Amino acid sequence: MKETFRAYFVHAFTATGAVWAMLAMLAAVEQKWSLMFVWLVVALIVDGVDGPMARKYDVKAKAPIIDGVLLDLIIDYLTYVFIPAFALFNSGLLPGWTGWLAIIVITFASALYFADTRMKTADASFSGFPGCWNMVAVVVFATRPDFWIILALVIVLSVAMFLRIKFVHPVRTQRWRVVTLPMALAWVGFAGWAAWLDFNEPPLVYGGLLVTSVYLLLAGAVQQVIFREKL
Repeated sequence: MKETFRAYFVHAFTATGAVWAMLAMLAAVEQKWSLMFVWLVVALIVDGVDGPMARKYDVKAKAPIIDGVLLDLIIDYLTYVFIPAFALFNSGLLPGWTGWLAIIVITFASALYFADTRMKTADASFSGFPGCWNMVAVVVFATRPDFWIILALVIVLSVAMFLRIKFVHPVRTQRWRVVTLPMALAWVGFAGWAAWLDFNEPPLVYGGLLVTSVYLLLAGAVQQVIFREKL
């Protein structure tokens, strides 16, 4: 009985991501970007913690009524894709037709990617860019690049979803985890800090966000080249 309760508690914990998503969306509608990203960071933390909890308490066997994978994907699409895409569109960072193009490309490509059965690799990494548009949006809001750069980034990463390029999972990818996990935790810290300061972050936060983002974006591809991996 105790094991069953713990397993369903993990599902309930995962489901709180939908609440954080709604709070983030309400903030986005009111263009309260810093508050929106704070809620998205909270959702990101939940997403990072619930997986290890689910494996520890064997939720697939102990709480089989709820499909934890499906639940996770639904919430991930909201927090990783839908809300960040809306934020990029509604923020004015992508004017005119560029905003429409970005929001259509992001939501369409990500829906296909999230249903791709080849999403995960043998070492629990991701095959193709894993649709982490929440992380992309944080960096864009913090750095405020020219809209052509943002649009190019959207197109390149959307195409990268369907290329056989490896992207590390911060928790589950064993290789370099001693570096990757601290980098991911540092990214969360820098992102939360930047959002808390309403994206008027000091150079330390700005630089830290860029360094950790570049590492998380490229570490998997570098592993492929060094170890000659085929996905």
